[in-house]
Amino acid sequence: MKKLQSKVVFITGGNSGIGKAAAIEAAKEGATVVIADLAGSDHKQTMQEISDLDASCLFVPIDVSDVESVKSAINATVERFGRLDVAFNNAGVGAPYSGIHDMPEEVWDRVISINLTGQFYCVKYELQQFLKQGGGVIVNMSSLGGLKAEHGLVPYTAAKHGVMGLTKNIAVQYATQNIRANAICPYYIETPLLSAAPAEVHAAWIQGSPAKRLGKVSEVAKAFIYLASDDSSYCNGTQIILDGGVMA
Repeated sequence: MKKLQSKVVFITGGNSGIGKAAAIEAAKEGATVVIADLAGSDHKQTMQEISDLDASCLFVPIDVSDVESVKSAINATVERFGRLDVAFNNAGVGAPYSGIHDMPEEVWDRVISINLTGQFYCVKYELQQFLKQGGGVIVNMSSLGGLKAEHGLVPYTAAKHGVMGLTKNIAVQYATQNIRANAICPYYIETPLLSAAPAEVHAAWIQGSPAKRLGKVSEVAKAFIYLASDDSSYCNGTQIILDGGVMA
């Protein structure tokens, strides 16, 4: 049997990069996939690729920094499919390099509101649904920046550390209610956004990894499938590190 057969999988930021790769991998594993992304995002190609796999799919608009938008997206999922089995809280933004002493407050506010508060909004209402139906699985997107300092990326690092704390708290509070939560902590992953970085920056990222390459979205997607499925049934409150050996 496929690993996510008949599961309803909700993925924020599911229209591109890691989120899209996870959505397609989930469809291959038998899931019904809900793509939650910004209202203006062009989701037709992603939806077509999922449909080509003979999987059911739905697009719901979401702005994770807006609690009413989050509630609406999750409610639309449950109204359409009757339940929610797996949530991949993947949506997030980067931040410009800055010191703490000269960081614009609006940069801090934006990154924290999307990368941390947005994750809280998502898990709050996902948990409410899981408690109604008797269980579920949460996978949160963190980062190596959730495990160590990333020089000059202050709000990003703070938010991703917060994601780890949130993930661990879900695990210890809800484990007896058939709810698990884990996180994925990648190094830099090859996405269109990263490919647009200056050549010297891109080269430095590659040089910083013992593997001398960046990760692939497919590698993150496969880690997501492991955490989302019963293969990881005793894995709770921890993380998978995908970094080519950086933390070693």
